[in-house]
Amino acid sequence: MFGRKPWLTAGLLLTILTSAFVAVAGETHVVVAKGFRFEPEEITIKVGDTVRWENQEKRQFHSVLFPEPGDSAADYFFPGESREKTFNQVGTFPYVCEPHYESHKMKGVVTVVE
Repeated sequence: MFGRKPWLTAGLLLTILTSAFVAVAGETHVVVAKGFRFEPEEITIKVGDTVRWENQEKRQFHSVLFPEPGDSAADYFFPGESREKTFNQVGTFPYVCEPHYESHKMKGVVTVVE
């Protein structure tokens, strides 16, 4: 470290940390909401991956609600819009479309593995 400029060492450290973050960033998987269904209905992803739900209806809104304790009311998303969630722990996470679960049984499952 003798003779090095502090800004050079800090810059090198920042580059290493940024590279490590990029390597850890997961994939994004798309689930389509259309015809009162989620496609695919079940998806398996890895820790750190993101699921993006895309509404491909012509007129109908949907939501993604994980009915686990503490989950708040779902945010509706309209045709052409999407919602995303990153999963940082292993487990099985069932979800529903809040306004269409009772009438159409619109549901899905995200399974997260190592």
